[in-house]
Amino acid sequence: MATSVVMPQMGESIAEGTIVRWMKRVGEPVDRDEPLFEISTDKVDAEIPAPAGGVLLAILAREGETVPVESVVGVIGAEGEEVGDVTGTAAAATSPPAAPAAPAPPSPPQVPRVTEDEVYAGRRRKSSPLVRRIARDQGVNIGDVSGTGTGGRVTKRDILQFLDKRLAAAEPRQPFAPPASRVPPYQPGEPVEIKPLSVVRRKIAEHMVLSRRTSAHVHSVFHVDFTAVEAARAARKAEFERAGVKLTPFAFIAQACAVALARHPILNAALDGDTVVYKKDISLGVAVAIEGGLIVPVVKHADRMSLLELTTAIADVAGRARLKQLKPDEVHGGTFTITNPGQLGAQFGLPIINQPQVAILGVGTIEKRAVVVDDAVAVRVMAYLTLGFDHRLIDGFAADAFMADVKRHLETVS
Repeated sequence: MATSVVMPQMGESIAEGTIVRWMKRVGEPVDRDEPLFEISTDKVDAEIPAPAGGVLLAILAREGETVPVESVVGVIGAEGEEVGDVTGTAAAATSPPAAPAAPAPPSPPQVPRVTEDEVYAGRRRKSSPLVRRIARDQGVNIGDVSGTGTGGRVTKRDILQFLDKRLAAAEPRQPFAPPASRVPPYQPGEPVEIKPLSVVRRKIAEHMVLSRRTSAHVHSVFHVDFTAVEAARAARKAEFERAGVKLTPFAFIAQACAVALARHPILNAALDGDTVVYKKDISLGVAVAIEGGLIVPVVKHADRMSLLELTTAIADVAGRARLKQLKPDEVHGGTFTITNPGQLGAQFGLPIINQPQVAILGVGTIEKRAVVVDDAVAVRVMAYLTLGFDHRLIDGFAADAFMADVKRHLETVS
């Protein structure tokens, strides 16, 4: 019996994914768990394995096409097997040539696209929880937004474009800067190279703009002494190498955050309209740079791990993120994110919160600096840690109390 290949759910509030490329062609054999196609969402760029072995009978979503999660994007079955029994007429255009078959059942009626002028009439427009939360936070009636997704579904892009138009209509024109005076990004005849945004870059851009619109961002910077961390690393280096992992300062930072989050649960929470959702599990998102973008795999139950277990888990998900081998649940359920702009020398950064979380930690470069210790100048290993937090939920005192605990843990570790 044929098996449907579906677009997987690849993270919280992800309602759709884009097919980047197919690794098999229609008619080619495929093994179970063999990489079948690559997708991109605003949280992950990943290769999706085949759910069954057989022959790829049909491709129902082309490369570059964006479809809702759980949509059937392909069909795997036995060679020569009819596809219509699984996918109906949707497979007719993409299935390989075959002998004449019985007429397919009639296509279901097309759902008309709803325009902004259409009355809401009490029915609930199709949309993801994330889209509905944006609409609620911004005071928008979903019924007023045109849906361009399947069946009139309101996508994240639809709601953001609607908000852009509303903002533009509300802002008065500045007499000294009419639209005609806008400077183009390049001049006629200027040598330039123009390329479209990649799928992953476009998704990241949408997610970052959404976060800025949603959260009231505030940042607090702490100067932390890492001398004790460096001493602990030197003392335990051989032990970790025997276990097959490299002990880095990042692991100590992750452990310090996990301990502090247990003491300050407000930073491990989320906002849902007028309610606060306190997460019982502490799951750390670890920002990993990849070619053309960023992925945030999640280390679940970080507060229950030893330093060795945490180091191993971070190295594992980071390595597989770069190889596009993450599983759907490994980018889902993060409660707090750590990003490391200092790995290339940045003193500190002001990171954007990873929705629907309410806080994110940025790690600056760790280096020797001259500081005052006991009224004398000394050389210490120092770094700036920056906490970005959502001021709608977290006040400065709570944020700084959390950071003070992180600082204390790192400066006294042994």
